[in-house]
Formats: sequence, structure tokens, C-alpha cells
Amino acid sequence: MTAIAIDDEPIALEIVKAHASKVSFVTLKQTFTNAFEAMAWLQKEKVDLLFLDIKMPDISGMEFVSCLGYQPMVIFTTAYAEHALQSFELDAVDYLLKPFSLSRFTKACNKAYELLTLKSVKQSQSNPEYIFVKNGTGQVRVKLAEIIYIQSAGNYVQLVLTDQKITTRLTMAETEALLPADSFTRIHRSYIVGNRFITRIEREEVYLIDIVLPVGSGFAEKLAKIK
Repeated sequence: MTAIAIDDEPIALEIVKAHASKVSFVTLKQTFTNAFEAMAWLQKEKVDLLFLDIKMPDISGMEFVSCLGYQPMVIFTTAYAEHALQSFELDAVDYLLKPFSLSRFTKACNKAYELLTLKSVKQSQSNPEYIFVKNGTGQVRVKLAEIIYIQSAGNYVQLVLTDQKITTRLTMAETEALLPADSFTRIHRSYIVGNRFITRIEREEVYLIDIVLPVGSGFAEKLAKIK
């Protein structure tokens, strides 16, 4: 799993570098104290994961993520606990509060690796018909053709099907990784829709049978690619 680290404090970068060297499945390719230099580097190279400080000069970590042309996984690193909720709204894999231990760092990396594995499994299945999601103490098989839309609900997501609703403990990023990209579209930080159920698309709204859902800022481009 390839990664870069971005933090305006050199000491913080050294800690990330030292921790990453002990995690066998993480390859830290570069570190940056300047966010704009990192952004320029990412225009030429792609990585799986960012270790990203939130409070930096000129641009925040939150703003940095929204400016990227593609969305790698993100682990935020910060000394400020108050940004945790907003970070998870951006689908951050984890939120490390400085100073963080090697064990806490490794736990965050494991979460990212599991998410990357989910994506790989999805890509290896050419035409999956169903997925399994956690429900209570077991797992439920869900037919992809029956999913109208999926909504974020805190630490859970709710799958709205043609005949029922299922709540499962997944993030939106984990859920999106399970779904075939040609059949489902992320239209909002809180919504993923089943393309087959779309009856109408407006600039700020999507109609699914008799349901109307909002289109989030930055997601209109994805809708334009629906065939």
C-alpha cells in the first residue's frame, strides 16, 4: 500500500516516517511540508493513502482533499480533536490525534489496508450479483439489483432496498468499495444511488422512482458519466 505524508511540522513527518517503516504493508513514497508541492506531485503520481495534517498554512487538510482530482484514502493527523466529526464526513479512514503511538498508527493502517482489499475483491469480480453486509452478529446477503440507494447514518449506513431497509456498520467509503462502479453512483457525501432506479437527473437533485435526493457539491461530474 503506497502512501505519502503531508505536515508543515518536520518533526511530525519524522514520526510518521518512523512508524510507517515498521508497518510492513505500507510504503511511504514521499513526505511534504508544503501542501501545494504535494498537490503538484499527486498530479503526476498516485498513491493509495495520505497521512494528512489538518491545520496547515494557506490550505487546510480538509480543503486539500476536496481539491484533488482523484480520492485516495486519507488518515488525518492533527493535534486538534474538534475536527474529528468533519473528517469522517469526508470519508477519512481514521483520525490520529497527536501525539499518537505506533500501535494506534498501525491500527489506522490496518483499517486502510482492509478497505483497499475490499476494493481489490470488487475489481476481481466482473459481474457480482450480491454483497454480504454485517447485520447484528451475522451477515446478510443483499442483491445489488434491489438496492435503490444507500444513506450514511453516523457510524452506520442504511441500505434502502425495494422491499426492506438494512442498517450495517460500514462507512460510506467501505460501502462504495463493495459496489460495482458501473451500477452505483456517489451523488453526495451521504448518498449512493442505484443507477437503474434513476428516473431523472437535475443539477442539484436526483429522482429515484418517487424519491428525491440532493446532489452534493463536487459530485455532479460523476452523474454526467452515467450511461
